[in-house]
Amino acid sequence: MSTEIWPTEIRLAADRRSLDVAFDDGARFALPAEYLRVNSPSAEVQGHSPAERKVIGGKRNVMILAVEAIGNYAVKLRFDDMHDTGIYGWDYLHRLGREHEPRWATYLAELAARGLDRDSTRSATAPAAGSCGSGCGCH
Repeated sequence: MSTEIWPTEIRLAADRRSLDVAFDDGARFALPAEYLRVNSPSAEVQGHSPAERKVIGGKRNVMILAVEAIGNYAVKLRFDDMHDTGIYGWDYLHRLGREHEPRWATYLAELAARGLDRDSTRSATAPAAGSCGSGCGCH
């Protein structure tokens, strides 16, 4: 992990729908909870290779319940859908902020390509064998 980028402020919005993060390079980002959830760095979402990455639908209304410091290098976010396995390092949070617009466009395109949407947890297509059909990528 790089020690070049450090947060100067991390604040959970009162409505729990975004995380405001400021960095020592002057960058400041308001990262929506949905965006953070669907880009979780956890193996559950990212898989163990790019080919295993999951596209998760139905998270428009997800909220962040807690922000927990992990040493001096990251935070762990706990979401109201009980996802809490992603550890968001400073570099990753900074990258999510810098790349928000193109990442979001890619996410929306991936949802559409898979018959998923931001509101429904059900897939528009039949679930794969062993899948719960929610689009969560849990099975």
